[in-house]
Amino acid sequence: MPRSQTESGRTETDTPAARAAAIRARAGQEGFDAVGFTTPSRIGPDLAERLDAFMALGRHGEMRWLEDKAERRRHPHALWPEARGIVALGLNYGPGTDPLDVLAETDRAAISVYAQGRDYHLVVKKKLKSLAGWMHRAWGGEVKVFVDTAPLMEKPLSAAAGLGWQGRHTNLVSREFGSWLFLGLILTEMVLPADDAESDHCGSCSSCLDICPTRAFPAPYQLDARRCISYLTIEYDGIIAAEFRKPMGNRIYGCDDCLAVCPWNKFASMATETDLRARPALTAPKLVDLAKLDDAGFREMFATTAVKRIGRDRFVRNVCLALGNSGDQTAVPVLRDLAQDAAAPVRAHAAWALKQLLPPADFAAFAAARRAVEADAAVLREISEQ
Repeated sequence: MPRSQTESGRTETDTPAARAAAIRARAGQEGFDAVGFTTPSRIGPDLAERLDAFMALGRHGEMRWLEDKAERRRHPHALWPEARGIVALGLNYGPGTDPLDVLAETDRAAISVYAQGRDYHLVVKKKLKSLAGWMHRAWGGEVKVFVDTAPLMEKPLSAAAGLGWQGRHTNLVSREFGSWLFLGLILTEMVLPADDAESDHCGSCSSCLDICPTRAFPAPYQLDARRCISYLTIEYDGIIAAEFRKPMGNRIYGCDDCLAVCPWNKFASMATETDLRARPALTAPKLVDLAKLDDAGFREMFATTAVKRIGRDRFVRNVCLALGNSGDQTAVPVLRDLAQDAAAPVRAHAAWALKQLLPPADFAAFAAARRAVEADAAVLREISEQ
């Protein structure tokens, strides 16, 4: 049957609205759970102003890459001037259990839900490339895909496309999937109709702010990354400040507290993408076992997961801290070994953990022996100030 022509000369099945409908359908076939559309022109100067204020206050900590690429991050056109349409996509990674339950198992590790399965960068990017390739073949034009690795602000753009809203904890919240959406973006030269942005449905709820163990939220909708457990365990590679150590509990990679407590999770469902489901070995593993990992063992255990990128030394540093909070006396031998580790932050946190677990006289003897051979000033300071 012949297709009628619109006034612009396009067929009715090749209008921006028709293209958006086709993209939405294809995104579902690729396995995406949420899709929305926006345009660079809908992104106002307030986005850049919030970013500048965040950095001016130093709340990005040692994430220098935010400073280095701030100019490109302020607006999609700064990254790609030719972009005319934005496809925002979400992939559900909802857990099968309550992520807060493991916090009571102090001899076991709490690993953030998003890192218990296959690295989401790999999973989401594969689907994005497949969808973008299909778009290019169907209509031509350039397309670019982004998943949390380029200077593009996925959460505000996804909110503008109607996938959800940025909650008081600054993360995206979805009416359908709660806190559990991985985000990806496709920028295209095509014009696509923009969806309505989702309105804020947090109301007066402050559960996400109240639960934060380290008080990382100076105010609603503001985050001080320097106090955030996700930042401390993943981005920060030094000796973690004493004020954060006990509040961190057994959280060794990331933190789900502000996400997991959100009331909108009552509508969430378990991830259907099998690659994103938790590996049994990464759901509450024993801390003592993790503390024994050498570099090769770490890389083998966390291959193709997001955890791998922080490296063995930072990971074991986090484990030492958690062991200090565990009360587990069986950890003392491995902590004694780690107090002689090649990595200074590991030695420092192992010493702190032993201080929590050993009787005072035993720790004094340990500290005296370590001071006699320790060469790193920061570690010596840790041992001496116990």
